[in-house]
Amino acid sequence: MAGNNKVPERLINFRVYAEGNDLLGVANVELPSLEAMSDTVSGAGIAGEVESPILGHYGSMTTTFTWRTISADLTRLAEQKAHALDLRGSQQVYDAALGEYSTVPVRVSLRAVPKSISLGSFEVGASTDSESEFEVLYIKVDVGGKTLVEIDKYNYIARFNGEDKLASVRKDLGLS
Repeated sequence: MAGNNKVPERLINFRVYAEGNDLLGVANVELPSLEAMSDTVSGAGIAGEVESPILGHYGSMTTTFTWRTISADLTRLAEQKAHALDLRGSQQVYDAALGEYSTVPVRVSLRAVPKSISLGSFEVGASTDSESEFEVLYIKVDVGGKTLVEIDKYNYIARFNGEDKLASVRKDLGLS
């Protein structure tokens, strides 16, 4: 069969690391949304208004960790400083041409500061569903060894599939 017949199906499993330590109590992670900052452009030569994105600039990015129980890791990550958070997973891919399954590594690296912590709730025989919410300052997404996204707000980096959208801005500002 011609073409790409590999169908990405699901995340098989993942691990979370903070400053290199395995966080075994994390049940799931809500990844950040990438919402471009924008401004309305209107005036002569434009039939109406256009919401125009600001090149390489993104609004607040947050991530939320949900924990099975209250733990020292939960409270350690509440410390008001930047934390290096690393999510490493394995994604399942089906090759329709060969009729076989394979795996592809996925890695999301974050530098984030805590915004809030919720201790959750107590219920007999249940998880507490405690939560940590973080403001994301840096994100890098690698799939199969290829960097798909890298945003570093303090260093003027916004790369998508290898193209740095802020390279010319850094040059214009005398930063490179």
